[in-house]
Amino acid sequence: MQTLTQSSESLISRLFQRSAGHWRSERRYYTLPEGRTQEMESLIEIAYLPSGSAELVELAELHSLPPEMQLVCGAKIHWRSSAKLTGREQSEGITLFGALGDTLYRDRGFATRKPVIALYRFTDLNTLHLRTEYNGSVFEEELKLVGERYRTRQTIISRLGEQQMIGQYLEKRI
Repeated sequence: MQTLTQSSESLISRLFQRSAGHWRSERRYYTLPEGRTQEMESLIEIAYLPSGSAELVELAELHSLPPEMQLVCGAKIHWRSSAKLTGREQSEGITLFGALGDTLYRDRGFATRKPVIALYRFTDLNTLHLRTEYNGSVFEEELKLVGERYRTRQTIISRLGEQQMIGQYLEKRI
């Protein structure tokens, strides 16, 4: 097991830099408790954002952070998703992420267009855990880099202490 001696900020910066590029994401959502599944596919483009970039300044303003609290790094993620079986496009958009300390600022959440924050931590150099709470829901996510060509993700969504959905993702660099 690797011992983490780097700061959270240096680890998240490293993860964002290693994630930059184009990815194909195949995922399955399980709705609980009935177990209904939905399969999706997304094309994702991730760009690393260094401190001081226009997008991070805008994100900090969106979260009403004072100017002296600069986000140290971030990522701009553009996605286009479609239903895997029908090929019908489901959604497209851009999400901004910015890190400061152990907090990840986002311009939107999974189920809201409003800005949200997540607390994050690393269990090893390649595995990021996020916890986001808003509107009575809790989103627990794990993102793991597997070498340079693969990422896995898992999201568990709970509401009022009951698990509502599990999303599992395999992402391949293209």
